Amino acid sequence: MKKDARNKNRKDQFVAKRFDTKVETIEKKYGVDLGVRSDMKLGNFLKQKGYKSLSALLNS
Repeated sequence: MKKDARNKNRKDQFVAKRFDTKVETIEKKYGVDLGVRSDMKLGNFLKQKGYKSLSALLNS
């Protein structure tokens, strides 16, 4: 699965984030603890939790 999630850059514009990114990378970048294994893929996590995108997760 190589779809894109969305996240914002420094200019508050959305940029693509690959779904095969590891959760560990997201946790470090955004200073959050998602409570799952750090080697889990973002796409699998979002699907499991029912989020359509990284933006939806971070805005909730």
